[in-house]
Amino acid sequence: MNDSATTTATAAAPAAFADTRVMVPLALFALYIIWGSTYLGIRIALESYPPFLLAAIRFLGAGIALFAFLRLRGVALPTALQWRNAAFTGVLLLGFGNGLVCFAEQHVSSGIAAVAVASMPLFIAVFAGMYGEWPTRRETIGLVIGFIGVVVLNLGAGLSGSRIGALALLVAAMSWAFGSAWSRRQDMPAGPMNTAAQMLCASVAMLIVGFATGEHLPAHPTLRATAALLYLAVFGSIVAFSAYLYVLKHARPALATSYAYVNPPVAVLFGVWLAGESVGPFDLVGMAIILLGVAAITLARQKRTH
Repeated sequence: MNDSATTTATAAAPAAFADTRVMVPLALFALYIIWGSTYLGIRIALESYPPFLLAAIRFLGAGIALFAFLRLRGVALPTALQWRNAAFTGVLLLGFGNGLVCFAEQHVSSGIAAVAVASMPLFIAVFAGMYGEWPTRRETIGLVIGFIGVVVLNLGAGLSGSRIGALALLVAAMSWAFGSAWSRRQDMPAGPMNTAAQMLCASVAMLIVGFATGEHLPAHPTLRATAALLYLAVFGSIVAFSAYLYVLKHARPALATSYAYVNPPVAVLFGVWLAGESVGPFDLVGMAIILLGVAAITLARQKRTH
């Protein structure tokens, strides 16, 4: 092969990866599969690691790696105000949001946890009203449908057997929703630095909570649990979030947030297939109703912005 042909072939590969027609589907696939699988990853990691220290280690490692990478690329440090806002948001989203999901998965299956967390957009619609963005009539219909789904889900064996698990998931979804609504109106760090700052701040908070509640790092964690923890940090926190940022920039918002509909059934399938989890009829019906409500709210918002 001559030099010109070699140069052409070498340039073709980066061009293919720069093509949104290639990268957007790949990024969406990563979001659907990776974020859908993180619930099972948490379940496996909990075999050796306590819940809050598990979340702390996951986000501390991912946060340090992402922060160091961004600084090497010359990204500016957040201001003092941005650090404060990132800390508050990170504690809500990652501390209460993810930390309580880890806690709840000690009591409920990974698939049911994913379904319960899927109710989060319903709470976002409610909290947005605190800032004057009250739901429209169509959004209100979606809210009603979604909350009916939450009630049905609580009738199933997946959540009814553990009230503390159900309460933890409810608080997790509400915390994530309020943090999302609040942060939209604050001075936050730019781009990926926002995520790095939130992960670092939340990890410190969860380390404090973990040690304060008597959690201890395992002396001899299993290889399986440690591999799950590494998977959560590398793929769940860094790779999938980078894919989300790419889709958010290069695709319509409705497509970028479509993972909210796909993650719960993916999580359920992974749980049934790899962990032998069971799903009852109330769980399935509740999942379907919740996703219908979330879809109704998203479509109503999309029509309102056009």
